Amino acid sequence: MHSQSQVELVFPDLSRVPHVDEVGIEERVSRFQTRSIKKASKVHALTLALSMMDLTTLEGQDTPGKVRQLCYKGRHLHDACPDLPHVAAICVYPSMTRIAKQALAGSGIKVASVATAFPSGQASRKVKLADTAFAVAEGADEVDMVISRGEFLRGEYDYVFDEIAAIKEACGEAHLKVILETGELSTLDNVRRASVLAMHAGADFIKTSTGKVQPAATMPVTLVMLQAIRDYFMETGRMVGMKPAGGISTAKLAVQYLVMLRETLGQAWLTPTWFRFGASRLANDVLMQIVKEKTGAYQSLDYFSKD
Repeated sequence: MHSQSQVELVFPDLSRVPHVDEVGIEERVSRFQTRSIKKASKVHALTLALSMMDLTTLEGQDTPGKVRQLCYKGRHLHDACPDLPHVAAICVYPSMTRIAKQALAGSGIKVASVATAFPSGQASRKVKLADTAFAVAEGADEVDMVISRGEFLRGEYDYVFDEIAAIKEACGEAHLKVILETGELSTLDNVRRASVLAMHAGADFIKTSTGKVQPAATMPVTLVMLQAIRDYFMETGRMVGMKPAGGISTAKLAVQYLVMLRETLGQAWLTPTWFRFGASRLANDVLMQIVKEKTGAYQSLDYFSKD
């Protein structure tokens, strides 16, 4: 991800945001789901998926020990396969950011910290800005914020835009991932509109979900967001990343997402710099499939660490 500090933030003309053809989206997604992938391409795709993962622990019972264990897994996904990549990031609450930063020192793995009253977003802007500033001061490389869905659904688009822009400024050099919480936005038209709003307000990434609301990431929602990124890039020349989060738990589904990514945005986005999976349960299924492709036999999930 390149520096976004020179981005000119201009409120978009939302009346020009195209209507989403839901039937067309569903038909396109169904085609992505039926592609056959050759063995060599499948292993490459699965290995790429591992490198794009944000391993996450966002529970009230999180402890420093649990965070350190997750960081260890991020660096050593499966010791029996030493040629595997490390994950892209470890995602934690602001209070655990310093612990993760220390555990990941020298690894190249980013520390992502959720902020802005995650997951509800129900706090004053002053509190959200303080939350963001604290996460950055503790060492966060990336900040995952949630938009104010209530304000968005009331049509207070200026409020949402200004809040994202203010959080972006508070991030300083840290990159900003803006969570739309698409499961609460009701329609694909709202998802498209929120995506456009977030990108124009300075988002470095747009992200589907907190993982705390169902439905979380779905392929139709992700496709709508990818199309919004494509059109924004064509309009401005600025690349924005994408992160589907929650509900992606199988290697087969992860590969389908990568096929959709490549055919919608192209090869340039097929990198952890521009695409992430937020999926706590996905890593072990991908590991199991990689071992199966390499050895011809499935290993039990008991051979892989649970966190």
